[in-house]
Amino acid sequence: MNDEPGARPSSLDLASYRIRRERELSSLYATARSLTALGELDAVLESIVHQAHELIGTDFTYLSLLGADGELTLKASEGTISPAFNHARVPSGTGVGGLVIATGAPAWVSNYLKAGDVPHDRTFDGLVVPEGMVALLGVPLLVGEEVIGVLFAADRTERPFEPDEVALLSAFADHAAIALNNARLYDESRAAYRTIERQVAMMEKAQAVHESLTRVVLTGGGADDIARLLVDHLQGAVTVFDRAGAITARCSPDPDHEQAARRRSPDAVEQARQSGRWATTTDSTGLWHSAAAIQAGDTHLGALLLSRRQEPNPVEIRTLERAAQIMGLLILKETAVAEAEERVSGELLTELLVSAPPLTPAQRARAHARGIDLAALNVIVVAQSETKSVPEVSRRLYALSSEWKGLAGEHLGRAALLATTSDPARLAATVHGRLRQELGSPVRVVAEAVTGHRWGPAFDMAGKCCDLMRILGVTDQGSTTEPYAMFALLFDTDRATDLHRFLDNALTPLLAHDARRSTQLVATLSAYFGNAGNITRTAAALHVHVNTLLKRLDRVEGVLGTGWRAPDRALQLQVALRLHDLGAQLDQSRTVDGG
Repeated sequence: MNDEPGARPSSLDLASYRIRRERELSSLYATARSLTALGELDAVLESIVHQAHELIGTDFTYLSLLGADGELTLKASEGTISPAFNHARVPSGTGVGGLVIATGAPAWVSNYLKAGDVPHDRTFDGLVVPEGMVALLGVPLLVGEEVIGVLFAADRTERPFEPDEVALLSAFADHAAIALNNARLYDESRAAYRTIERQVAMMEKAQAVHESLTRVVLTGGGADDIARLLVDHLQGAVTVFDRAGAITARCSPDPDHEQAARRRSPDAVEQARQSGRWATTTDSTGLWHSAAAIQAGDTHLGALLLSRRQEPNPVEIRTLERAAQIMGLLILKETAVAEAEERVSGELLTELLVSAPPLTPAQRARAHARGIDLAALNVIVVAQSETKSVPEVSRRLYALSSEWKGLAGEHLGRAALLATTSDPARLAATVHGRLRQELGSPVRVVAEAVTGHRWGPAFDMAGKCCDLMRILGVTDQGSTTEPYAMFALLFDTDRATDLHRFLDNALTPLLAHDARRSTQLVATLSAYFGNAGNITRTAAALHVHVNTLLKRLDRVEGVLGTGWRAPDRALQLQVALRLHDLGAQLDQSRTVDGG
């Protein structure tokens, strides 16, 4: 492949050769020095090819770098005429480049396409013809013992390459390889520096967000402030969910993102809740949804959701997690304040219920600080649930207390509310409806008007009526004490067995007769007492003839005996019938509500 040199040169030829060599070496050193001044990899590649082209004097030169797959890829050229050739790729182990890489030494051919001892690649050979390449010299670019690429010099005519040409290009390639490696290291260091700069910038941004979030808590901000702050720094839409999944705050500068926030991403929020950390999902519109769980230990307090077009980077995810932590602190702070307020409200409520008038200046001052006028508190409400705890019912009453400028808390095992209203019945019905909805279960609510700041006795009466309702089987009703007050005074509600025995002794014979004979003696007797024993009015109320009424009363006498009209016996019957009617009315009300 390498031809023998021609005849020995004459003295004139030798002098000319020496002059040419000096010029070439001078040019080589000058070129080497110029390469050391360059930094950018692309600039170094272009300079290497240009200087080699000027130095070796061939028709064109080009440089190919070795890839991880062993393939040579052309990176820079000078003197080429075919655009396609500038994108040439030579597979591993083929062409002159393959020989250079395999041996780590220069290789050349006087006619590339006719060279039989060179492995050919059809694709590359197809590029050779348009370029007109014939003679080709390749020298290795060595960094230590590693070949990182090949520098080529080519002519469009067939010729051999002299040893001096090979040595000159090889010497140049040694300098070029060093410059090329330095440029690679320079590029890598710059890329690393840029990466560090970006990371530092992101960390500084994250720190700034964290400081801003902390400031929100310290200055008394809320969920809306946190959402706006995150939108300013992370863009997109930010939605805050509470522990039940309800939206408590939402912020977005973009209408599209606003709609996305309204759609919510249940997958991301639910996945974050299950993991206790964060989760990211995408939807069919291409939006990214990243959710971070708001946790306090093992307690789930809610979630923060970021929705936007770009996938968040790890630092932004960390920022979202930090915001969730700050939001958790904010919720705990608000909860602690609410609990403290609730505790103070309950303590003041207890003082009022156990103390006798008049009010002390200290009590008035504590109430005034909370915007409450103690003198206006004129109704006590007691609430009781079969399925929810007293503290839970008490918390719900406290949440409602501000609407009636009142106090709420727990006293003697009961949830109570002191309120200001001109309509106790409406208050009882409203509180019952709200508690029923919020607790999600039946609840008894009783309201009693307060006279002369005598809150304690009013509380006792409301509590007794609430217990009487329970004994009568009432589980879900809001009422004043009026229908129950008299009976609550007559019976000790802690002795429910005695009340049931009284009802059985008084009414069981009549109830059994009605059930057995399909009569209406209990309803007849109730109407009779309700009309003060007036036969005419009673018959009209029952829509029966007077004679029919008289026959029914005779049957009552036959069941109860002749003494049922005696004052003491009649009083017992009236009380029993009234309690029975109350229970029957409640049963009918529950049937209507359920139907």
